[in-house]
Amino acid sequence: MSVLDNFDQWKDFLADRLHQGEHEGMDDHAINEIAYQIGAYLAEQVEPKNDEERLLKELWERGNEQERHVVANLMVKLVQSEGTH
Repeated sequence: MSVLDNFDQWKDFLADRLHQGEHEGMDDHAINEIAYQIGAYLAEQVEPKNDEERLLKELWERGNEQERHVVANLMVKLVQSEGTH
């Protein structure tokens, strides 16, 4: 089963990567830029596996670059308190 199959597992996966980056000294700007790059990759290369991912893809596709950065930043905020730490 892929972490993309279940949105809660996907959020936990992102949270774990976020905490790992923070532990390794990445600043907020670097983390948000990586989140943007992941969002761009997923929107272009990965078919959504659930309703939440479909919604995120639709928001991404309709947004301009600045709005896509907002979506990526909000995903970071969403998962900051999640994961296995």
